[in-house]
Amino acid sequence: MARRPQIVAFGGGGFSMEPGNRLLDDYVLGLTGVERPRVCFVPTASGDADHYIVRFYRAFPSSVCEPSHVSLFRRDKGGGIDCDVAGHLLAQDLIYVGGGSVVSLLGVWRAHGLDDVLRRAWQRGTVLCGLSAGSLCWFQEAITAFHGRAARIEGLGLLPWSNCVHYDGEPGRRAEYLAGVEDGMTPGYGADDGAALHFVGSELDRVVSSRPGALAYRVEAVEGVARETPIQAVCLRDERDLVAA
Repeated sequence: MARRPQIVAFGGGGFSMEPGNRLLDDYVLGLTGVERPRVCFVPTASGDADHYIVRFYRAFPSSVCEPSHVSLFRRDKGGGIDCDVAGHLLAQDLIYVGGGSVVSLLGVWRAHGLDDVLRRAWQRGTVLCGLSAGSLCWFQEAITAFHGRAARIEGLGLLPWSNCVHYDGEPGRRAEYLAGVEDGMTPGYGADDGAALHFVGSELDRVVSSRPGALAYRVEAVEGVARETPIQAVCLRDERDLVAA
């Protein structure tokens, strides 16, 4: 049976931002429905930083999944992958995109044709997820602040919304997002660090969080003024404790 297209866009969190807190990472692993899923890390936005790749393998050991990574800046693609990067990505259960520069990420992906490959993977049911740049990239529009002042960018458009990450931690980015929506930017969602937007198809299915108090917001223009509507997140820690009890 075909799996549903799913994207989980972290406002911030996961192994690189919340060491020792596995809640968001375990959540996306669980969405695959596979006992030992094939998980590929794509660290393009960091320039394929060695330390980032090492941290991924520590967080996703072979005891819980079949981990690999794809490097686009080096001849060695990593994780035992040969030159068929597209074939490798299309064979994954989960593709996890790291943070960094979303502008660089999009440019490199498009140059290598990965924008089309990732769309095909998503349509075939591979779970896509990521934080920061790895969250912004999936949307029609987004706000980037990696290279200085916050600014609007055009993403891959898998999700027909806009996105703003680190919503509670970067006031300048949030303000630019609100101004952009007032100026005609596609309506969409802001997400705090620790909150994650879970989309099924192109629609938001739920918001989950790795810590109490992390929220997401629906952001749209109402009579020319940006309006934020809080969306209550399901705290995965509370959900886990309830199951354990």
